[in-house]
Amino acid sequence: MKRKFRFSSVYLALVLFLIYLPIVLVVVYSFNESKISSVWDGFSLKWYEELFADAALFEALWNSIVLGVASSCAAAVIGTLGAVGFTRVKTRTKGVMEYLSMLPMMTPEIILAMVFMAFFSLLGLPFGMTTLIIAHTAFCVPYIYMLVKARLVGLDPSLAEAARDLGAGEIRVFFDITLPLIAPAIASGMLLSFAMSFDDVIISLFVTGVGVNTLPIKVYTALKTGVTPEINALCTLMLAVTILLVVISGAVGRMRGGAQQTQEGKQ
Repeated sequence: MKRKFRFSSVYLALVLFLIYLPIVLVVVYSFNESKISSVWDGFSLKWYEELFADAALFEALWNSIVLGVASSCAAAVIGTLGAVGFTRVKTRTKGVMEYLSMLPMMTPEIILAMVFMAFFSLLGLPFGMTTLIIAHTAFCVPYIYMLVKARLVGLDPSLAEAARDLGAGEIRVFFDITLPLIAPAIASGMLLSFAMSFDDVIISLFVTGVGVNTLPIKVYTALKTGVTPEINALCTLMLAVTILLVVISGAVGRMRGGAQQTQEGKQ
């Protein structure tokens, strides 16, 4: 029993080490004086200074944030309505339709990218932020749909039926009963969609315009000349913001849980 515990502990430690070592190295070498990441030449903040002076990089970051927010919000609306609608449809072709709705998630990105490029060219749409949002929304919808559908399957149908018995219409039932119950699934799907959109390179390369750069494309094109520690500094700042948001989210969750327990105690 002790051997199994030791082996599990060592295995877990090894996996965590391999996962977090690259992150630690990125943070450490963002403070490196040398331009070569493999050579430590002393502590310095010059890469952070150059980062804040690089307007093009911050423009690419802003484009990625706008693209991720816009596509995840649009996908949330389409995916949620699709999931709610499919749960009420009872036809023989329902399975086929659900399978087709999941295809963008299972299709290789290079194929999706070529399809989007050909489709936008056929429509005559100028490549840029508009085509990026449309393409990213299309491949983000299945993630929202999948999570919301799973949440809808676990809902008690008697809640909506009781609301209808009390005279509520379908729209009122959706906004007052269904939507609050599936809100966590929608939020999870939006976060996943934002991450997928923010991280995408292949599809963005095919459908972006000349004057529109996203952060992954900027980093990818910089690989041809070598990535400077300036990118390490940007990744470190993004990691710090992510950790801060997680800490704030956990603190808010604990505050809500404590307030709820206090309220239940008073009752």
